[in-house]
Amino acid sequence: MSPEIISILVLVAMFVVATLLPVNMGAIAFAAAFLVGVYVADLSADDIFAGFPGDLFLTLVGITYLFAIAQNNGTVDWLVRLAVRGVRGRIIAIPWIMFGVAAVLTAIGAVSPAAVAIIAPIALGFAAQHRTNPLLMGLMVVHGAQAGGFSPISVYGGIVNQVVERAGLPDSTIAIFLSSLAFNTLVAVIIFVLFGGRELLGRRESVDRPAQEGVRDGVQGEVQGGERGTAQATLLRPTRDQILTVVGLLVLGVGALVFELEVGFVSITVAVLLAIISPTVQKGAVDKISWSTVLLITGVVTYVGVLEKMGTIKSVGEGVAHIGAPLITALLLCYIGAIVSAFASSVGVLGSTIPLAVPFLLMGEVGAVGVIAALAVSSTIVDCSPFSTNGALVLANAQGVDRDAFFRKLVAYGAVIVVVAPLVTWLVLVLPGWL
Repeated sequence: MSPEIISILVLVAMFVVATLLPVNMGAIAFAAAFLVGVYVADLSADDIFAGFPGDLFLTLVGITYLFAIAQNNGTVDWLVRLAVRGVRGRIIAIPWIMFGVAAVLTAIGAVSPAAVAIIAPIALGFAAQHRTNPLLMGLMVVHGAQAGGFSPISVYGGIVNQVVERAGLPDSTIAIFLSSLAFNTLVAVIIFVLFGGRELLGRRESVDRPAQEGVRDGVQGEVQGGERGTAQATLLRPTRDQILTVVGLLVLGVGALVFELEVGFVSITVAVLLAIISPTVQKGAVDKISWSTVLLITGVVTYVGVLEKMGTIKSVGEGVAHIGAPLITALLLCYIGAIVSAFASSVGVLGSTIPLAVPFLLMGEVGAVGVIAALAVSSTIVDCSPFSTNGALVLANAQGVDRDAFFRKLVAYGAVIVVVAPLVTWLVLVLPGWL
């Protein structure tokens, strides 16, 4: 049995064991990376360590640490109340606002994980505050980020356009952007209908609701009559720590979106500064970092790094590309892009799967623009997977949920998207040959 086959069978076994037993899949993945890497692929420890996602580790730790402090000092609650007031209490509008803001951020040049890192904690904080399905809110943010992800000035768009230009293929900038926007918006509509959006129809909640339930920001007891306006003003008046936290979040946003600074470094720097300014408020924030999620995601990504290092992913891709049937090849490449991207960086997948398609695209037997658009959408729409950065951020920031159950829901949803999205994009964008 070849090393590549062994590595794939071990990957399947990891999922089976983690599903049947209460063992963190990340821990299993680290063990598998060692055993397969050293004893099957003859890799050194340094080779295995090279696959550890240090940037993703720091992003998860930094973001969850920062928002743990923001939760401790009441900033998340305050932002949620502002959002509710901004839509005049119409809860049904909030998921779409989160979707739209995330889409705009990526469309103007933000990398998708940076946009999700900024919006997801606020969206999931809202879900916890107002009894909204956290899966609905998290997925709306992720698909919003992907909806705008292929604009001409975006990171994803730039990567694809460079590959297309170098290969001498037809320009597909607008087609890819509109395809991603359309598919992710359609998925968002389906998510909204299936995961509780209809139940929000007609629901309106006031910003003074927390005050009616007990003590919140110095307001106690039920609010009645003329006291309501005073209570609302008190609820919406930020404290010094909340103002500083919002400033820190703005610094994070500007640093990540404008200056392209590493999200993990910026977020943990902001968190440390807030902790130094108000050491008593940040007490216990480090314990709220989602360490089990960090272990899970970094372990799986490290194992995928071993697969890449030993050539498993490349050999599978090359085998598919030489099948000889262009339409079937395009479909299989879409599936490869979706499956690999569910566990690894979408940027890396885009840079590897599209070049694999170039040889048969140049033959002119299938529409090049349609295939590239299908590959682009298939390789990014699956970023809702909890093993990708976006999905991991949603999992790490979910509040008031059974984390294991929530993880399984994300895995199930991600699996459905991996199975359905490549086929649908192929049927719409490739098979008709109109692009």
